[in-house]
Amino acid sequence: MRIAIASDHAAVAMKAELVEWLTGMGHEVADLGPDGDASVDYPDYGYKLADTVASGEADRGIALCGSGVGISIAVNRNPAVRCALVSEPLSAQLSREHNDANIIAMGARLIGPEMARMCLEAFLTTEFAGGRHQRRVDKLSTPQTSKESSRQTA
Repeated sequence: MRIAIASDHAAVAMKAELVEWLTGMGHEVADLGPDGDASVDYPDYGYKLADTVASGEADRGIALCGSGVGISIAVNRNPAVRCALVSEPLSAQLSREHNDANIIAMGARLIGPEMARMCLEAFLTTEFAGGRHQRRVDKLSTPQTSKESSRQTA
């Protein structure tokens, strides 16, 4: 699988560990930065990650920052991606199964590398269930259409 990963300065160490682990599992990993722990702005890396996944250059993405919150907000500005902030494997699994999430966000200051690997394993091995979930996922990428249909049913 082609996986892109990006972080801010607070998650550089976790990113490096995950890149090594994912590469060892045979995945093609694009590390979008940063390379060091000097202070950076997470939106810059979140937008870059979102663009990489939205363009199809990567099949899935991993967004990391101190809490996971800031970078997940940045990533979700792109309507072509669905980024789920998770801290345990069941949420990672359900984000794929029900929401067809293509990016996972985690907080390096909140979970350790072992939990991050367990979340990634669930995220990377779970398929989207489709069915009734597809309609909802379609609405996530077209919020204006969703607003119009809710006005018609009101």
